[in-house]
Amino acid sequence: MRFDQEDTHQDLRAGVRRVCADFPDAYWRTLDEGHEFPWEFYEAMAQGGWIGIALPEAYGGGGLGITEAAIVLEEVAASGAAMNGCSALHTSIFGMNPVVKHGSDALRNRYLPEVVTGGLHVAFGVTEPDAGTDTTAITTSARREGDRYRVRGRKVWMTKAPYCQKVLLLVRTTPLAEVERKTRGLTLLLADLQDPRVTITPIPKLGRNAVVSCEVSFDDLEVPVDHRVGEEGLGFTYLLDGLNPERILLAAEAIGIGRVAIARAVAYANERVVYGRPIGQNQGIAFPLADAYAHLHAAGLVVSEAAWRYDEGLPCGEHANLAKLLAADAAFAAADRAMQTHGGFGYATEYHIERYWKEARLMRLAPIPQEMVLNYLAEHVLGLPRSY
Repeated sequence: MRFDQEDTHQDLRAGVRRVCADFPDAYWRTLDEGHEFPWEFYEAMAQGGWIGIALPEAYGGGGLGITEAAIVLEEVAASGAAMNGCSALHTSIFGMNPVVKHGSDALRNRYLPEVVTGGLHVAFGVTEPDAGTDTTAITTSARREGDRYRVRGRKVWMTKAPYCQKVLLLVRTTPLAEVERKTRGLTLLLADLQDPRVTITPIPKLGRNAVVSCEVSFDDLEVPVDHRVGEEGLGFTYLLDGLNPERILLAAEAIGIGRVAIARAVAYANERVVYGRPIGQNQGIAFPLADAYAHLHAAGLVVSEAAWRYDEGLPCGEHANLAKLLAADAAFAAADRAMQTHGGFGYATEYHIERYWKEARLMRLAPIPQEMVLNYLAEHVLGLPRSY
C-alpha cells in the first residue's frame, strides 16, 4: 500500500467535488423532506462517468477498482449529500459485481453498458422479513420449469426498488432440508422488477428518505434461465463478490459523513461566540472534536486497506468487516459530537446536523449490524466458538 496521495486519486476527489458543488445541503434537505429521488444529481454523476467507475472498460466503464469507487462515494457523502446521495449510486456501482465476475457474456454485454450510462437501475434483493442477517434461511424460492424459473417470496429493505428495472435476486432453488451445507442450493437471478407479478411497498423510516427502501413481494415471477448468474445452487458464493465491496463502500461513505459533520462543527465552533469568545476555544468543545477526528482518520486507513486488498485479489473478509465496524462507529461519534457542538441548533433542520446524525446512525445497522460483524471477527478471525 502507498500512503502518498496519487495524482489519479486527487483528480478523482476534485472531479467529484466539482459535481457535488452544484448540489448543496439545501438540495438534500428538500428532497429528504419531500421523499423525492435525486434525479438531477444521479444524472450528473452518470454523465460524468462516475457510476461505472469500477466496471470493466470493455463495457464502457472506468476499469478502476473498489479503491477508486470508495473515494468517489466518500467524497459524495462528505459534500453533505451523505447517505441520500450515496444510496442513489452505490447499488449501481457495486451491485453488478457478481455479474461481472460470474455472469454469462450475454448478460454482461446486454446490461453492463446500460448500468455505466445510468440508464439501467439494478436493486439488490437478499434480506427477508423472517431471515434478516441469516441469509441461508431465506425462503424466497425459484422452481425451474423448462427454460424459466418461477419465483415466489418476499424481500425487505430493497433500496430504490420503484426506480429499478432489474434486481439481483437471491433465491432458494433447493430446499434447505435437502442440502448438505446450508450455503448450497441458493441461486442468483437477474430478474425483472417492474412486472405485474411484483408488488413494491415503501417502508416509512427515520431518515435517508430521498432514497426509498421497500418490501417487495414476488408472486410467480418468471425469470429466464439465461438470466441466472453462474451455476444453479452456488449463488451464496457469488453473493460474496457483492457483499465485501458493499461493506467497504458503505464504510467509505461513513467516513464521508463523519468528515462533513466535523467540518460543519468546526466552522460553527469558530463562529459561535459565547461569553466573549468562540466556543471552539474551550477544550470542552475542542478536545471531543479532535478525538472524533482522530478516530475517523484511523478508521479511514482501515477502509483503504480493505479496498486495496480487494483490488489486489487478496482475502479481505476480515478487513471489509473491520472497515465497516470502525467507520460506522467513528462516523456516528463524529455526527453526535457535531450535534453536541451545535447545542440546540444541532436539532434544528436549518443546520443539517440532524440529517447527518440520522444517516450516520443507520451505518451501524446496515448493511449488517455491528453485532454480526463482531460475531464474524470472533469466530473467523479469533477462532472462538460460533455463538449463533
